[in-house]
Amino acid sequence: MKRYRVLSYDFDTRANVLSIVINDNWDKKHIEQWQENQKQIKEGLIAQFGEQNADQKIKNFIELGYLPISIIAFHTKFMRQIRAAYVIGAYYPALTSACALGERILNQLIIYLRNDYKYTEEYRKVYRKSSFNNWNIAINTLESWGVLLPDVTKDFRELENIRHSAIHFNPETDTNDKELALGAIKKLTKIIEGQFSGFGTQPWFIPDARGGGYIKKEYEQVPFVKHIIIPNCALVGPYHTLKLVGNRWIINDNYDYEEKDISDEEFIELRNHNRRNLYE
Repeated sequence: MKRYRVLSYDFDTRANVLSIVINDNWDKKHIEQWQENQKQIKEGLIAQFGEQNADQKIKNFIELGYLPISIIAFHTKFMRQIRAAYVIGAYYPALTSACALGERILNQLIIYLRNDYKYTEEYRKVYRKSSFNNWNIAINTLESWGVLLPDVTKDFRELENIRHSAIHFNPETDTNDKELALGAIKKLTKIIEGQFSGFGTQPWFIPDARGGGYIKKEYEQVPFVKHIIIPNCALVGPYHTLKLVGNRWIINDNYDYEEKDISDEEFIELRNHNRRNLYE
């Protein structure tokens, strides 16, 4: 009767808050609230990245946009480091690191998942190697296995083109490193949001679920979901409640559930009905 719910994830929406244009037509209370929110975020960024060139650093941070909600995986720590490099003006390191992380994600997906695809033609090409620098082989393999979603596959191929331009000598990089870095980071952000999101329209999530990402029963044994998504989940019933303590979710799910199988649609119907009752 239970389903897996994503509860371990990372995100940063401070850039969105800083991008909000405060309208003089708002009531005084809302203006003051938004001004204070933006002031606190800017002070936090200055404390994080330093006072020197603080205005440019804040501008760079806003340019990056939000860090989308993503499960905790092998990209999480390094993506934050890449964004930090761009904020402080280390554009070429940010550019090359974004490309390197894209390649690292491809490698780790193949290494983590290949044993589940031993019966495929592609497995014979990748089972012996400990790393892959040929993006075309890696992308084609993961696409054939059905691991990468179509839009993510397209984004990886576009990031590959950025990577070739950045890594192989190109005189223009001397003058457009900032632009190239921002483009690479934005592309990598799309890949992470498309493939590693904590909830959304990805085929493994139950649609119409309110307030969280729940895994479809039929996808629980799909290799990518089983090995990458589910380790960030908790198995919960439709009547569970959550309490945030510090930065950790505490689950209360002591309900005496019936021992029976239900459809994903029935689970969400029970869950949404329970949520309505909580607020009535």
